[in-house]
Amino acid sequence: MQEITKFFQSKLFQGILIGIGIFLIFLFVFKVGMVVGAKKAEFSGDWSDNYHRNFAGPKGGFLNNFQDRDFMEANGVFGQIINIEDANIIVKGKNNIEKVVLFEEGTTTIKKFQKDLSLADLNTNDSVVIIGEPNSEGQIQARLIRVMPPIPQNQHPQKNPILAPPLK
Repeated sequence: MQEITKFFQSKLFQGILIGIGIFLIFLFVFKVGMVVGAKKAEFSGDWSDNYHRNFAGPKGGFLNNFQDRDFMEANGVFGQIINIEDANIIVKGKNNIEKVVLFEEGTTTIKKFQKDLSLADLNTNDSVVIIGEPNSEGQIQARLIRVMPPIPQNQHPQKNPILAPPLK
């Protein structure tokens, strides 16, 4: 019995008790940190979910479904040249909408791959990407005309794995 009493009064026992106490304090601090972190994460998620409502904006954002609208491309067009007259190029673009593109010597660059071209090098049925500035008459003042390589006639997009849309 005296040995047990001596053990409880020994420095070894006091060290073990202090170690267990420190360990329990560390566990408590760790648990408090977990609870605080979870609350911060929950608040952050709720805040971002309600951002637009809290700051008087529409729920889906100010540009909600903007990409679904059928706007005309004002600053460019991708399509096929259907006519070239003087310095005007008529391009049939998306939804078969015809755009008038104005070519201006010195401010318009025409490229096919790395090669520079001139207006005389363009032909009807060429596939082009045109980037420019719209004018008040609904025309595009071309700054860059990029001639794209034609798709071979025997290459149907569904049969060509490079041109085929990705499978879902």
